[in-house]
Amino acid sequence: MKIQLGAVQETLLIPLYGRAVETHKKRPLMRDPKAVEMVASIDYDFTKYDGGRSLGGSVLRGLIFDSWVTDFLRANPYGTVVEIGAGLNTRFERLDNGTCHWFELDLPDSMELRQRFFRPSDRRGMLAGSITDPAWIEAVRARPAPYFFVAEAVLFYLPRDDAQYAVALVHDHFPGSRLAFDTAGDAMVDSQAQHDALKHTRAEFAWACDDAIELEPWGLRLVDSRPLARPQPSVAARLPPAYRLLLRLLAFHPRAASYRMNLFSV
Repeated sequence: MKIQLGAVQETLLIPLYGRAVETHKKRPLMRDPKAVEMVASIDYDFTKYDGGRSLGGSVLRGLIFDSWVTDFLRANPYGTVVEIGAGLNTRFERLDNGTCHWFELDLPDSMELRQRFFRPSDRRGMLAGSITDPAWIEAVRARPAPYFFVAEAVLFYLPRDDAQYAVALVHDHFPGSRLAFDTAGDAMVDSQAQHDALKHTRAEFAWACDDAIELEPWGLRLVDSRPLARPQPSVAARLPPAYRLLLRLLAFHPRAASYRMNLFSV
């Protein structure tokens, strides 16, 4: 199928392809046959991302966020998860416990594409719109608390003021919830023209954050912050020895070290 996506929205195809490539490996970190199906269905030159470390990095990033969502659902099996910028992610397929509620929010062009492959249900809602437009709030508030918001590879593409406003909407309307999102430090933002995947798109990081604790004045409390080189023990245990060695080397790379996944209490 032919697709048309905005500059930032196009980046949703990178983790999609990453999961499809991973699925074909002999010992994959994640199996995602739905991603394989979607890649085969979309008329797009995915091969331009071949060979880049970002494909594997996007899979590991997804597993880090998955671990936090899993912990939340284990403690709150009837709670509500909200994926901000859901793209073509299959997190619901991976983590649904049969009792939770789930919303997927993305811009209209991304959501139109998503709805070609996924369907809403009584526990799964799909919302077309921007995280900075409060129109989504009432639909989410109609579902059971507590809430977990996950914004994977989303907020650093927004202007910093817009990212802060999005956080404020969560803070003001869903106090006591959890919010997970990634941040890119100066080393990563300054070198983004050399990024092995982003250089093939028109998307750009809009702001940098070297230490997520700097965002606590936004009404957040930092609970956990991890670079790709230090995933949760439950995730690290799934990695083959060669992958663990690579992560130890990655820990000394300034650009990789400045990219972090963060979990906040709101």
